[in-house]
Amino acid sequence: MTDPRRPTAVLTALLSLSLTAAAFAQGNADQLTIMQSEPPRSMDPADQTATFTGNVLAPMYEGLTHFNKALEIEPLLATKWSVNTAGTEWTFTLRSGVQFQDGTPFNAAAVVASFQRQLDEKRGLAASGRFRSVIDKVTAVNPTTVRFTLKKPYPAFPRLLAGDAAFIVSPAADKKGTLGRQPVGTGPYSFVEWKSGEYVLEKANPKYWGKRPAIGALKWTWTSEPSVMNLAIQSGQADLVNPLPPIFTQVLKNNPKVTLLQGKGASVFWLSLNTKLKPLTDVRVRQALNYATDQKALVATLLRGYGAPANSPLAPADFGYDPSAPGYPYDVAKAKKLLSDAGYKDGVTITVASQEPDSSIVQALQGMWAKAGITLKIMQMESGVWSQAAFGTPAEKAKAGINSSFASWSAGTLDADGQLSPLYATSSASPAGANLGFYSNPKLDALLAQGSSETDSAKRKTIYAQAQRIISQDAAHVLLYYPNDIAAVQSNVKGVWIFPGGGIQLEDATKSK
Repeated sequence: MTDPRRPTAVLTALLSLSLTAAAFAQGNADQLTIMQSEPPRSMDPADQTATFTGNVLAPMYEGLTHFNKALEIEPLLATKWSVNTAGTEWTFTLRSGVQFQDGTPFNAAAVVASFQRQLDEKRGLAASGRFRSVIDKVTAVNPTTVRFTLKKPYPAFPRLLAGDAAFIVSPAADKKGTLGRQPVGTGPYSFVEWKSGEYVLEKANPKYWGKRPAIGALKWTWTSEPSVMNLAIQSGQADLVNPLPPIFTQVLKNNPKVTLLQGKGASVFWLSLNTKLKPLTDVRVRQALNYATDQKALVATLLRGYGAPANSPLAPADFGYDPSAPGYPYDVAKAKKLLSDAGYKDGVTITVASQEPDSSIVQALQGMWAKAGITLKIMQMESGVWSQAAFGTPAEKAKAGINSSFASWSAGTLDADGQLSPLYATSSASPAGANLGFYSNPKLDALLAQGSSETDSAKRKTIYAQAQRIISQDAAHVLLYYPNDIAAVQSNVKGVWIFPGGGIQLEDATKSK
């Protein structure tokens, strides 16, 4: 059914852009305007897990470590670190002379406080589960030295600390209870204003300890309408749009005023399958959905070729990715036979909870699956409603009749543990984690636990190769594709790059008139 309000809403947005484009087109060399596909969810880095929220927060916060452009781990707020022979105690030396944007000094006590709140289960911070599963305690050895004691060896620990959720927050701001709306970190930009539904404004931090940014202000805007993003970059209203909908890549490639940025993606797009609700309690039905999915057609039509079919729950950019993992070839006859063997020779009906920007994807699946006798009913939801539904308990999903949820995942650590454990471990079942289908396999749990603490890289790869095959065989998800990261930037903006998964990196950005 077509929503009669949408054309009007889109037309209004386009007219508004056209009327304001001339003013913006004159340019403001001291401000970078970035348009993304969704609004920020929180200004507290520990209380969100969304890539595009992380992009907004990254200029204002910093962690102890970070990834450089070569995707290597480097010190940031730490200057160096060491680990004991057992792999369970990591000691970090902190950078001196740093202060938070509110004037609070950065020191070991601030780092301890920033992680203590993550370890406090009562706080219920959205991104804290992964820290609680790894860190036993954090102690200040002296004002410039912090020691993390882990529950078990975790070789990917410096990578875990490089993620957005590990940004260090001002302990004074945390005590005020205002971080959800007013971020306070140590980064090169300071928070100015978050006008809900419109923009977030940040300005260069005059007291920043490191290299001062070349651009004085960042303005973050958002829209769920791909056509609005296209017009914004073409009209000059936005200096950068991220992610660029693939449908507009061809026309923008021919625009000399715009440059396309492309990166090797780390996101995996999928449908989680509710293993607690019939008919998806039967693995044959879950496998049938995978066989009924023409991944190559999705890549060709929805991504315009900017991506690849997903053969594994890991992305090619992740440590441990197995390029030989078999995946599921498109085979409608096989899908029908599996359904018949499972007692559904007349077909099945599946529901999917999805958000409005993903409507074209689930509609494409609707058409494909119909050929195998699978009826897909789309439950389209606003972002907040979707989050509540997707992260519901088995009882809540059974009551709402939700068989599956459409989503994607990029761990940010480029490590197999960060990509697999939150989605497939039994302990990560929602609402505690992102295992949205309540998938559970004790053998896989054991492998994930073994892989997360194995310090030998070759052995880790072997463990994760086994894990990928188990997940695929059990068909916990319908794996779809790995999209390339694509953004568009005005040609007078230089120095921007994309971290795998869609993270916009602005530390070296410049803008000429």
